[in-house]
Amino acid sequence: MNKPTALILDVDTGIDDSLALLYACASPEAELVAVTCVAGNVPLDAVVSNTLAVLALAGREDVPVHAGAAGPLVKALVTTEETHGPRGLGHAELPGSATGAAEVPAATAIVDLARARPGEVRLITLGPLTNLAQALAREPRLPDLLAGWTMMGGAFGVPGNTTPTSEWNVHVDPDALKACLSAWAETRARNPSPTPRLPVAMGLDVTERARILPEHVAALARRAGASAADAAALSAENSLMRPRGSVAGNPILRLIVDALRFYFEFHAANDGFYGAFIHDPFVVAATLDPDLVRTRPLAVDIELGAGPAHAMTVADWRGAWGAAPNLDVAIEGDATTFLDRLVSRLGDLAEARARGTSASGATAPG
Repeated sequence: MNKPTALILDVDTGIDDSLALLYACASPEAELVAVTCVAGNVPLDAVVSNTLAVLALAGREDVPVHAGAAGPLVKALVTTEETHGPRGLGHAELPGSATGAAEVPAATAIVDLARARPGEVRLITLGPLTNLAQALAREPRLPDLLAGWTMMGGAFGVPGNTTPTSEWNVHVDPDALKACLSAWAETRARNPSPTPRLPVAMGLDVTERARILPEHVAALARRAGASAADAAALSAENSLMRPRGSVAGNPILRLIVDALRFYFEFHAANDGFYGAFIHDPFVVAATLDPDLVRTRPLAVDIELGAGPAHAMTVADWRGAWGAAPNLDVAIEGDATTFLDRLVSRLGDLAEARARGTSASGATAPG
């Protein structure tokens, strides 16, 4: 077996971030070395408490959680409780974790881990880029020290989900993404060899192809050992998805169902289907298995001006600028394989945690 991929997840833990955390915990090829938190979907205090609670549920209270930026570099913070619920996890209510956040701030933790394990740690950013921008200000060599950076963000050839032209994570802090791309480009320009690798961007072009539906949740519940009747009730026609019986009795299943029900209600009201786009876990899955996506190197700029194009990720598809590519943009994704893995991995984790073991079968703490 190959050596696990060392990961830092930078999150603004709302609903799909919580699934991404569970996916990382359930993946044997992932070594989750730290989670860093940034304000985005909800304010920073809620992000930190949600992250700690989800990790505790997964039996991973050993993973350090670092609080980071409470707001964007320049703009005022705008959050999206209407999408993720008043505390970020939809209808789910989780007990607090006995473990608190680490004392080291997120940006410092990113730098320290990259310095301690040069060329080994890959950063996955699932929220606004504020923490990474601050880390780069502390350590300009960070692009060389990290094994790579994968981001969930942008809308490169499709409409935005926040404004007609912008995606949420970029819209919250476009100045941070601009600074991060500039830092990577400057590092590449100084190096005679093509390192560091281009950052990988998974935007709405690909992540919105991953739609989780009630039938996926029902399959996940069956995989976790829920009774056939309780699992079937999750995808019953003309009924809202609610946990009952053996589903409600499994803590991870209850989180997934209660969180996703809120997300499904939002998408039903705004996107015309009872289900949800689950951007963040798709990004984690594709980082662990790059064969899940096909990418194209592109020159991309970020619009910082006011007006309808604010926070737009402007991609030069035809090479009109003559500029070197600065992002490896995902243009195709295997959502079917990803959803199958999500069902199996989260189902196995939920079943194992209900038995008091890890997904691998070892006795788990907590």
